[in-house]
Amino acid sequence: MRHRTAAVALIALLVAGPASAQTGEMSAAAFLAKADALRAKGAMALLSGDIKVLKAEGQAAGLAYRARLKADKAAGKPPHSCPPPKSKINSTQVIEHLRAYPPATRTRTTMKMAIADLMVKTYPCG
Repeated sequence: MRHRTAAVALIALLVAGPASAQTGEMSAAAFLAKADALRAKGAMALLSGDIKVLKAEGQAAGLAYRARLKADKAAGKPPHSCPPPKSKINSTQVIEHLRAYPPATRTRTTMKMAIADLMVKTYPCG
């Protein structure tokens, strides 16, 4: 039950909704630290304000990426990645991707950068 509740909490991180005041500039290291702390709380994670923080951060990074694709298209630039129109990235994919960065790199990789990298890896063009 504890793992199921933690998984539900992590899935909630990337559910659609307003991006709040988050910017997508949180480091991958900080995001992982908060996500790991939530996972360790089990069911109590649902009471933590960090769920909203991480959700908003992930959403802001996703919105920034979509805006980048749109701006590149308008400018006639080749796309960074080629996701399908209704693409969805789940929290497990995000967490696994963040863990793939070397620890020293995580501190200087923003969530915006990480989501862009994940999109290229998941939906390459060509």
